[in-house]
Amino acid sequence: MDALTADRIQFAFTVIFHYLFPQLTMGLALLILIFKTIALRTANETYNQAAHFWARIFAINFAIGVVTGIPMEFQFGTNWAGFSRAAGAVIGQTLAMEGTFSFFLESSFLGLFIFGEKRLGPRLHWVTAFLIFFGSWLSGFFIIATNAWMQHPVGYRIAGNGVIELASFWSVLSNPWLVWQYPHNMSASVITASIVVSATGAFYLLTGQHQEHARIFVRTGVIAGAIASCLMMYPLGDVQARNVATYQPATLSAMEGLFHTAEGAPLAILGQPNMRTQTLDNPLVIPNVLSFLTYRRWNAQVKGLDAYPKDQWPDNVPLLYYAYHNMVGLGTFFIAILMFALFALWRGWLYESRLLLWALMLLAPFPYIATTFGWMTAELGRQPWLIYGLMRTAQGISPQVVEGNALFTLIGFFGMYGVLALLFLFLVYFEVQRGPIAAAQGPAAPVQTGAVR
Repeated sequence: MDALTADRIQFAFTVIFHYLFPQLTMGLALLILIFKTIALRTANETYNQAAHFWARIFAINFAIGVVTGIPMEFQFGTNWAGFSRAAGAVIGQTLAMEGTFSFFLESSFLGLFIFGEKRLGPRLHWVTAFLIFFGSWLSGFFIIATNAWMQHPVGYRIAGNGVIELASFWSVLSNPWLVWQYPHNMSASVITASIVVSATGAFYLLTGQHQEHARIFVRTGVIAGAIASCLMMYPLGDVQARNVATYQPATLSAMEGLFHTAEGAPLAILGQPNMRTQTLDNPLVIPNVLSFLTYRRWNAQVKGLDAYPKDQWPDNVPLLYYAYHNMVGLGTFFIAILMFALFALWRGWLYESRLLLWALMLLAPFPYIATTFGWMTAELGRQPWLIYGLMRTAQGISPQVVEGNALFTLIGFFGMYGVLALLFLFLVYFEVQRGPIAAAQGPAAPVQTGAVR
């Protein structure tokens, strides 16, 4: 293993583990605001208790997310000094704004929301919920703006010493890649939070606990999740895929397993990329559909990987292909489950259907898996570029850091993150056991247990 591979594995591990937490907090911020808004409009204390309960889960995720995010910032200097030296003048702007504005906005008002309701009153307390939502989504915007610039660099100029300088900050913030990547990402966060909320409600219903709160959790999670899942498919996913076709055409070919240019290109549902023969083994395809989805014409020509030099191909075509297809497959599965649950909710038998409640509860880990596959698709698709078209990944590493250094620290991350994972699971388990009533009333409140069916 060379230093480049070790650095990539280390960063991949840290960023995948880290993003398990922000994806829930960003989605929960919206749902907490919804709970608080309904509580303010209806004076229904149950919704207020629901908001407090999920704010505590939010706080746990937020704290672990901060701890796991710090090593990523250091890696820009320790492992990726070449990248930081060349592009720091651009990415430093968005990352600094994320930390200076959105992070402190989010963290400050989270404390006020959890501990300050009695002093603030209902309306000001609602304002804190809104500012938590605004801060978390603003944080996501600046982070996605950074990634979008690496995917499709705009608003820059190359100085005489080879350093990439910022020419137009507003061009970075209006990047055509960012315009669709950001809502696509935030929709995924809402799906994660909605499924986690509905899964918790399903657990309470199945065990006979907190019935009124559980119905709110299931109802809100199913409705929000169904809407977000459909939006994720169209228009957000559709336009994002067309963005890839426009700005990273070789990536689209690899994602779809299209090795050869074709008119009326088929959409591959199943198949295994064979790099030796440059074909899909055991393919299950729908004729002409890829051409239509990409160019809105059934017989449009879609370029395959054979249209591009091999040094422009993504580094790992099979892994990219599988990551993309698993993401799409899970997204389709979410739509099916949540739309069926929405139908059951409309017909009035969702809360009594133990089979459907079990399905909702067991669905909880899968949005995390789908989002991980989604980010793998984005990052594997950009390879072999660190900044698409400007800097190769091999040019971005720190020349003084050898593979042994990266692997040694990776082992340390494994141990530290393992401890953090156990701590996170324990804290969330504790809050779920306490329940929404105790979470709203404070640590001295009795825990409602109910009867196990």
